[in-house]
Amino acid sequence: MIIMLGMVNFAFLDSGTGGLPYLTYLKKKNPSASCIYIGDTKHFPYGEKTEAQIIENACGCVEKIIARWNPHTVVIACNTISVTALEELRRRFPDTPFVGTVPAIKPAGLISKTRRIGLLATNATVRHPYTAGLCSRFAPDCRLVSRGDPELISFIEHRFFSAPESERIAAVRPAVDFFRENGCDVIVLACTHFLNMADYIQAYAGSDIQVIDSREGVASHALSVEKTGACKTPCEPEESALYVTGFSVSNDSSEYETFCRRNNIKFGGILQ
Repeated sequence: MIIMLGMVNFAFLDSGTGGLPYLTYLKKKNPSASCIYIGDTKHFPYGEKTEAQIIENACGCVEKIIARWNPHTVVIACNTISVTALEELRRRFPDTPFVGTVPAIKPAGLISKTRRIGLLATNATVRHPYTAGLCSRFAPDCRLVSRGDPELISFIEHRFFSAPESERIAAVRPAVDFFRENGCDVIVLACTHFLNMADYIQAYAGSDIQVIDSREGVASHALSVEKTGACKTPCEPEESALYVTGFSVSNDSSEYETFCRRNNIKFGGILQ
């Protein structure tokens, strides 16, 4: 039996820890917001799953989130879930507002001079027709150079927070070199995991390549949705917490605890 712990303003969902920069960015814009974060680590990585698996895993998590916290708004802090399952989430949970995260192709098209946009994402996001549709709609004169990078995503989830500086820099080199060789002057971070390494990616890319993401747009949209949804019970500000759905590697527990300490967020343990 799930015990309701009380309402929160925002629940953030990702396949792992990748979407946490969206929570921290929103908290900077609105420090009083009550937030919890769920990483569906039991089913990580989402980017290597089928569309049906992604939808069912995401819906199962959201069902638990609503039962336990009944959040005012659910932020899907994951490009793969957003492009694959957002429509179905809204259909199954019509009383809950959802804010999705989609690749920042529109702003990339506005700033690219070479008209070649690099897309660093999961394989599922790269393959999904929604992604190609964004380019056709918002950057029709640009070539979209896509790279699915499950190895880098796995490194960020399981190794990044304890890895030495040299290993972090080495991890981003193949992706940046790929985009540079293809003439890209913008790299869109289209998997939220990459935001944890955005500074490393930008530093290695140099001043001739701009690295962008969708944090500002997602946080602003989520706060505007929350502001208009005034019918729910007010939330008391409380300490933000991160929950996971399971451990896939033996050292995951200590890795997540270290991650939370460094990001000033409570580790809530496994969400049953």
